[in-house]
Amino acid sequence: MPTTPKKTAATQPRRASRPDGAATRQHLLETAGRVFAERGFADATSKEICERAGTPMASVNYHFGSREALYEAALVEAHRQVVGLDELAALAAGLDDPKDQLRAVLSRFVGLSTNAGTPWGFMLMLREVLSPSKAIPALIEKAVRPKAAFLLKVIGGVLGLDPTTPVVQRALMFSVLPCIAMMIAPKQMQSALLPAIARDKDALAEDFVRFVLAGLDAIALAHRSEAK
Repeated sequence: MPTTPKKTAATQPRRASRPDGAATRQHLLETAGRVFAERGFADATSKEICERAGTPMASVNYHFGSREALYEAALVEAHRQVVGLDELAALAAGLDDPKDQLRAVLSRFVGLSTNAGTPWGFMLMLREVLSPSKAIPALIEKAVRPKAAFLLKVIGGVLGLDPTTPVVQRALMFSVLPCIAMMIAPKQMQSALLPAIARDKDALAEDFVRFVLAGLDAIALAHRSEAK
């Protein structure tokens, strides 16, 4: 009776690689980010996300555990798109003067606010600002707090004060929040209300930096006077 020849490694058909690796996870995250940015968390379904990503329905739970966890990951990625911690460190690298470091960071922020094409993360962050979700605590810990610590150190250096003091915390809010507002504000609103802004982006960045540094100088002077 003839025997069936054994299949060797050379004769066995090759299995297709499973589409559940890091690349698929990232693709799913990017697709979900766009859907969340378009529809918001409440109206964005796992079904639509997977259909648009071209992945099985179980992909959300497989890669992220739940739709809520996927949204949290999308928020963290959105914050990175606005500005990443590595990018902040690179901007300040090689600059010894804290004022030069802050100038580089603020110029980058203002430049992002005038870009014609913006990633989906900007719209998602705008939605989250207008209607905060339960993912806010995770966003703060995973994305916001490390960048805030970096910026507090820079502004503390500009003011000559400990980064943990209330003065430095207030100065960070005065310096950075306007940039964030400009970055996530709809570009149509900017062009309709303030059309001159887009005509000279360099001048916008330069004047904003002057404005912030002058304000920080005034704060530093006031608190040096109080300390005497």
